[in-house]
Amino acid sequence: MFLSLKYNNMKRNIYILLTRKETMVNKNGLDNDSVLVEVFGNNPTIKVLDFLITFADFDYPLTEIAKNSGVSYSTMQTFWHKLEKNNLIVKTRRVGKSDLYKLNTNNSAVIELMRLDWKLTKNSGKVLVEA
Repeated sequence: MFLSLKYNNMKRNIYILLTRKETMVNKNGLDNDSVLVEVFGNNPTIKVLDFLITFADFDYPLTEIAKNSGVSYSTMQTFWHKLEKNNLIVKTRRVGKSDLYKLNTNNSAVIELMRLDWKLTKNSGKVLVEA
């Protein structure tokens, strides 16, 4: 069984938006979009990259990446080859019939994307709460 994590529940830090009193729930049942998704839009590629950035230390099969990022598997298949071709993600291992992938943290573009995500999060007005 693969480790299945809720997208925003296991993030390095939990961010709470103090300016809004109501809780927004997305189609995938997650509370609030991350700052990266808020800034760059609710695009499937951005949602997948955001999930992979959030859990950069873990590897996942494609089905879990799709499920946890709130993107359909068939939609993710349409752009997954571009992420592989540009070396943004790497295949880490094979478990049974499933290939596991993670963000390629050795790629300079990925490092800059992670820095951008962190800077956007820090400057978003969200307050850091230790889990």
